[in-house]
Amino acid sequence: MSGRLGKRQRARVVSEWLDRLVPDPAIPLDHKDPFTLLVATVLSAQCTDVRVNQVTPQLWAKLGDTPEALAQVDAEAIREIIRPCGLSPRKSQAIRDLSAILVKKYGGNVPADFEALEALPGVGHKTASVVMSHAFKVPAFPVDTHIHRCAERWGLSDGINVERTEADLKALYPRENWERLHLQIILYARKWCPARGHNVANCPICAALSAS
Repeated sequence: MSGRLGKRQRARVVSEWLDRLVPDPAIPLDHKDPFTLLVATVLSAQCTDVRVNQVTPQLWAKLGDTPEALAQVDAEAIREIIRPCGLSPRKSQAIRDLSAILVKKYGGNVPADFEALEALPGVGHKTASVVMSHAFKVPAFPVDTHIHRCAERWGLSDGINVERTEADLKALYPRENWERLHLQIILYARKWCPARGHNVANCPICAALSAS
């Protein structure tokens, strides 16, 4: 993007456009509590939120929607249901194992702690950040491929890796805005700033930054 604007000026332009175009961002993964959000987020790895939202109701209905229920079933039973989400062998075992750990170590509760969450099978920093942000309202800025891509395009980060992108975005925006911005960027990226077929003229933020 244009070098005429400083990084903080670009960040301001981005947030103004996001507030205008995505004023009421909603969490795209259907869930009812921290556990169902955790499982849905594990399933969302390399899978669309739409597909996850089609699969999770079947999982809850057939096997249960608590750690206690899923800890008692065989991973293969989970795999049969979540197969459409991809990576089903790994995800099904992770869901079964993390459920057992939650029952044994945390009394069936999802811990509101980054370190504890990241120690669970199948849970990385991004997944932990999603749960901490949306389930427990602890400031976090989960960075997925959409956010990583847009942050580089908009000149808010250098795109070296997602860790750098997360640190750069956290430095540019107040903590109280992180949850909202995370959702806004994802929803904006899907509609106006895709990875393929991106057209600056059809992307309001990219167009505004290029013209500045």
